[in-house]
Amino acid sequence: MSKSFDMELFLSGVLTGSHATRQRHIRQAKIIQAEIAVRWQLETPWVWQRKHVAWFLGHRMSQRSEATRYYYVLTVRLLARRLEKSWIFNL
Repeated sequence: MSKSFDMELFLSGVLTGSHATRQRHIRQAKIIQAEIAVRWQLETPWVWQRKHVAWFLGHRMSQRSEATRYYYVLTVRLLARRLEKSWIFNL
């Protein structure tokens, strides 16, 4: 039996701001994780490449509002900071 990946624990070192902001980033990171897991069977952010996150932002967020895409890019920036990657994504 394998334990599921704890996104809240993963992001705890880079999360700042109000409780609502932290919860939004955790919720959005879990959504990103779930979509990438379905598409590429990659369960943890440690094995993600930039192309996986770019796919999520480009294809899964393409029909969302500009504000929604902005908030997801902020969450992706937190993920990249936690992974110590220099990924840059444009809105």
